[in-house]
Amino acid sequence: MKAISGNGVVTRFAPSPTGRLHLGHAFSAIRAHDAARTRGGRFLLRIEDIDGTRSRPEHVETILADLAWLGLDWDGEVLFQSHRLDVYAAALETLKARRLVYPCFCTRADIAREVAASVAAPHGVDGPIYPGTCRHLSDAERAARRSEPHALRLDIARACAVAGPLGWYDERAGAQVADPAAQGDVVLARKDAPASYHLAVTIDDAAQGVTHVVRGKDLFAATHVHRLLQALLGLPTPVYHHHALLTDATGARLAKRSGAPTLAERRLAGEDGRALAESLRRGDVPES
Repeated sequence: MKAISGNGVVTRFAPSPTGRLHLGHAFSAIRAHDAARTRGGRFLLRIEDIDGTRSRPEHVETILADLAWLGLDWDGEVLFQSHRLDVYAAALETLKARRLVYPCFCTRADIAREVAASVAAPHGVDGPIYPGTCRHLSDAERAARRSEPHALRLDIARACAVAGPLGWYDERAGAQVADPAAQGDVVLARKDAPASYHLAVTIDDAAQGVTHVVRGKDLFAATHVHRLLQALLGLPTPVYHHHALLTDATGARLAKRSGAPTLAERRLAGEDGRALAESLRRGDVPES
């Protein structure tokens, strides 16, 4: 690990330790690493381990070994989201005090039934857009059900009205007008996860001083929500770079479910990690 020094560009790679890394992860990590190193900046590593039911310590060890095998180094200490639950809780309390979040008691089955009953249910970054069932509960109803398991959702219409017009910049797609309303009332916390991806990643990018968020274009839509949260919480807005996703010869996205060997399997088989990284930099996808 390199010591933190200097200012300028700061990027990060933030995997979840819920499984082993694959080529798609390697491609994204390399893009973020190189975006910082070629500009004399810093590259940070964050472990997004707030999913307590699926995160595993052994996967953290494998992630570190895989990145080193690829020849990627990072600056400073690794940040673990599981150590920052109080920070996320404080942000939620801020949003609660402004009546920008509300408790949602709907189960996944409840939501699925409502969506199925809709003629054409719109979809957002997290799937079918929540129909807003619990948004209309009175304060008395919410208080009476406080002990029931529930999620906390962002009241997107109210939040957009408070924040006003917003924009952000993507290095590939150019200037963007934020449209978080298209994503519906996204979840910011669940009974089994004290902070959603949307909330935690927004807070942590600001806390770590990330200036450039380099990630796959599959997260482009989520950035509209993140821009809104930045405005609501008074956080800076980084520059974004949503790169193309790594695909195989048929055009299929390389992901965990693709069945290709994981980085750990390639590493343990004796493959040259640095050579693999150079291939990915050239855009050459190795055969499985």
